[in-house]
Amino acid sequence: MGTFSLAFPLPRKRPASPLPRLRRIDHENGGVHSTSTVAEQSRFESQKKQSKVRTGTRMAATVDDLLRLEMPADEKRIIAEYIWVGGSGLDLRSKPRTLPGPVKSVSELPNWNYDGSSTGQAPGEDSEVILYPQAIFRDPFRGGDNILVMCDCYTPQGEPIPTNTRYAANKLFEQALETEPWFGLEQEYTLLEKERKWPLGWPVNGYPGAQGPYYCGVGADKAWGRRIVDAHYKACVYAGITISGTNGEVMPGQWEFQVGPAVGIAAGDELWVARYLLERITEMEGVILSLDPKPVEGDWNGAGCHCNFSTKAMREDGGWEVIMEGVKNLELRHKEHIKAYGEGNERRLTGRHETASMDRFSWAVASRGTSVRIGRDTEAKKKGYMEDRRPASNMDPYVVTSLVFDTTTLWKP
Repeated sequence: MGTFSLAFPLPRKRPASPLPRLRRIDHENGGVHSTSTVAEQSRFESQKKQSKVRTGTRMAATVDDLLRLEMPADEKRIIAEYIWVGGSGLDLRSKPRTLPGPVKSVSELPNWNYDGSSTGQAPGEDSEVILYPQAIFRDPFRGGDNILVMCDCYTPQGEPIPTNTRYAANKLFEQALETEPWFGLEQEYTLLEKERKWPLGWPVNGYPGAQGPYYCGVGADKAWGRRIVDAHYKACVYAGITISGTNGEVMPGQWEFQVGPAVGIAAGDELWVARYLLERITEMEGVILSLDPKPVEGDWNGAGCHCNFSTKAMREDGGWEVIMEGVKNLELRHKEHIKAYGEGNERRLTGRHETASMDRFSWAVASRGTSVRIGRDTEAKKKGYMEDRRPASNMDPYVVTSLVFDTTTLWKP
């Protein structure tokens, strides 16, 4: 767990009897009038001086100051932010709770509950849904020993609720842990201005120049939103997510980050928490995060979440044959995969803008216009990994990773 210097004085206890009322002082602060006694004012000034002596910092004067408060050195309690996926299958929810001290494993965390009728996951007459902690990450917003906790959702009787896709995914991975499935997920997303719901940096009621200079572009006329992208990158590294990179995308205002390699169910956990961090950071900046697979119609690239995949057998000598067998299985179950790869994906998978048509399966080496791409390095070494380019940006990573694993590794035609 990350550690910060924790040094902020505990507030003084108020005296048992009221302070003597000497005279009132009226003072104005931002147009809001309040009153205090001379004795109270004197006590407050004394407390401030002692705080400065003990911490070398000033007392909080704004909400921002309060958010940056360092905790007292003897304060052992931590804040755990419980995160889960809501009823739409895409909306993230979270709420914090106080724990008595730092934790080292998920097994130390208590279950919790929430009102499922307010998230579309339970009826009003029986609304309690139970959160089971599944993965812990460092909290880049609060720092210190505070944590983020990825959870999945169950009934009070211990049954996974219908929207709990993690449970079924994990059951599949547990059938063949020895295969060591690795995933690399390429999450594309679009930043939108809050008021106009239009890509960040685009002209009002208009369009920027044609695609071409924006992919991995640099400059104020090519890259819009880098402040958010860089903040998110650092937040993911701090949290302990295996983020491997980021880049500007072909459509201006669109970006991508990559999570992985991550093993099995951890890939889904990490991508959901990475999305959560991005939602929080865009919230702070007053920008909307869109995972729409085709946010702007016309001659503009859509947004996907390509799934790079391999097993231990694919990565070892003789892996090419295993990869080819997996590709064949993916072709046989193409329609099933398309149905599970995200809402609105038909607007993206048209055969244009670096996609293959959703109507038929294709694969090739190095081609970005196919359903599945095999890298040049994999072809040369005859071992490595494959890239399924079909999943949309709003796909459920638990569903996609487990389905790819099942089809290529467990399923026998």
